[in-house]
Amino acid sequence: MLKSAVSILMSVLFLILAPVFATAQDKGEIYYLIPDSGGPFYPESAKVMAHFLDQIGYKVTTLDATNKSDVQLNQIDNVINLKPKAMVIAAVDFDAVVPGVERAQAAGIPVIAFDRPITSAKLALTSVAGTIEIGHDAAKQTIRLLTERKGAVKGKVLQITGDPGDSYSVSVKGAFDEIMAAYPDVKIETKAAMQWEPTNAANIAQDYLQTNPDVDLIFYHSGYLASAVVAILQAAGKKPGDILMLDADGDIGGLAQIRAGWQQVAVGAPMFAQAYGVAMFLDKIIRGEPLKAGEYEVLGLKSVLTDEAWGPNLKIPGALVTKENVDDPLHWANLKLPPQKVEPVK
Repeated sequence: MLKSAVSILMSVLFLILAPVFATAQDKGEIYYLIPDSGGPFYPESAKVMAHFLDQIGYKVTTLDATNKSDVQLNQIDNVINLKPKAMVIAAVDFDAVVPGVERAQAAGIPVIAFDRPITSAKLALTSVAGTIEIGHDAAKQTIRLLTERKGAVKGKVLQITGDPGDSYSVSVKGAFDEIMAAYPDVKIETKAAMQWEPTNAANIAQDYLQTNPDVDLIFYHSGYLASAVVAILQAAGKKPGDILMLDADGDIGGLAQIRAGWQQVAVGAPMFAQAYGVAMFLDKIIRGEPLKAGEYEVLGLKSVLTDEAWGPNLKIPGALVTKENVDDPLHWANLKLPPQKVEPVK
């Protein structure tokens, strides 16, 4: 299973990420393992991660698992042999990655989970969006939109989740369903877009529309799927606003459809703050110091660090994106590096 350092570097996202890799590299190297680079979220998060960690003296190398759990496990084993200061992982699959996490930690390498919790192992830190809150907010927006459209909380809703191996989508779905269960006049059908593939989302929308042309609202868990769904609506003769739409991560595709009038709202993931949260605590983690539970302000967002079975968990709230604030540079999908400087927790 061993590979040379050269072969590892071949899998680095060098074309996308090289401009932001680092100047102050005296503290050592951090490896950031992303699940895929098909959508903009994880490549952009790698740029932001490098941007923040460079400020506190670390070099970041990013590896792309191309949405394959076995590839990610091989990458973990290879990185272990390079003895980095720490490893940040956005897991392809939150269960499949656990053996690799355990091997890394047994080798003395702190492991941090980014965006996708890994709850079957104890990690140095988990930095995540408040997915329960995001799911609840998506439900509240669904209630609002249906009430404004129909005068009551009723109608047909198609929920297109992401891949079932992605804990982000699993958690959002659970929270959304929890709130919506109180409204029996809303008929929700839920389908999974495997591997977050837009073509799968398009097929789901097409199949559903054939039997439910009177659908009132489509809730896809990522704006990455928005354009594929809109194409199906256009082919069915729909116009912007005919069917209500929202997403649960504030992706570039969703913001584009908000601007175009197809989508009404997104519950944006706090990706900038999630990366900043890693940078805030990284020095303490590498020194082996405990992280103190409590409230922290992370890029202006009131966040909370709790002690969980899987270790310290930093949960950061999302924010609503509408036509009125869609161009705000604080939304990660507007692709502007945040100007704030990292202030490490002492």
